[in-house]
Amino acid sequence: MDRLDAMSTFLAVVEAGSLSAAARQMKTPLTTVSRKISELESHLRVKLFNRSSRQLVLTDAGSSYLLACKRILADVTESERMASGEFTAPTGELTVTAPESLGRTHLIPILADFLKTFPDIRTNLILTDRVQSLFQEQVDIGLRIGALPDSSLIAVPVGTTRSVVCANPTYLATRGTPRKPEDLAGHDCISYPAIMAPDVWTFAVGKTTVAIPMRPRLVVSNAEAACEAACAGVGITIALSYHFHSGLKCGSLTTLLDEFRPPTMPVNFVYTADKFLPIKVRAFLDFAAPRLKRVLAEFNS
Repeated sequence: MDRLDAMSTFLAVVEAGSLSAAARQMKTPLTTVSRKISELESHLRVKLFNRSSRQLVLTDAGSSYLLACKRILADVTESERMASGEFTAPTGELTVTAPESLGRTHLIPILADFLKTFPDIRTNLILTDRVQSLFQEQVDIGLRIGALPDSSLIAVPVGTTRSVVCANPTYLATRGTPRKPEDLAGHDCISYPAIMAPDVWTFAVGKTTVAIPMRPRLVVSNAEAACEAACAGVGITIALSYHFHSGLKCGSLTTLLDEFRPPTMPVNFVYTADKFLPIKVRAFLDFAAPRLKRVLAEFNS
């Protein structure tokens, strides 16, 4: 019996929730998966699962063995990475995740220069506004906006951002310029639900927060669409400062209600705390963090 293979199979069954689901994920016959689990139990002389017609439930011994398997397999993976030179030279595959808009418009140019500088690194960039688990999804580095509830992550600050209200000057000339949040009543709004609820926007008034009912004329699925619609004069919109940068520079957008902005939100690169930090990760952080910090500082200036 290949013990490491058996441990990997056991871990796959636990994560998948059943023998059949693990077999599908591993693209291995169900009989093979079942045989490996049986051989592992015979080798250990313990029962790892309580089996029923509907599910597999770990026994106490199985739960203890699961923790040991995770630690052992992680150590083996780490050793292989060290042997391949991943901890002595910037090499191998680097997986990075980032919010879709910030990653597409501002991280990719930095990443392009990074890849030219480090030709032995291959990068997998995942752009999504869904917060991913770095450990479960095997991501090396994440770019996160907002507070970090997971204290197990190591954070590298790269700046701040905040929500900003914008509109086209022509729209404001026609409909009037709101001077306080309550003045938004009756205005057409363009809502991007990932930033703010479609029908209620919140603002900071002194030390309190005020909720303002809004009339969504248009609801869009991404910030770029909200910005384009605002530039076209559809109405007033709200998104993060970096979304509006080009529109503000060319004059097709202007900011509103600046004194009622909510507090800034931190922007960080994050990675998991590990015994050894691969040089490819350190190389990326050292290269990308100061460059992105300069970009974000420009948006907030």
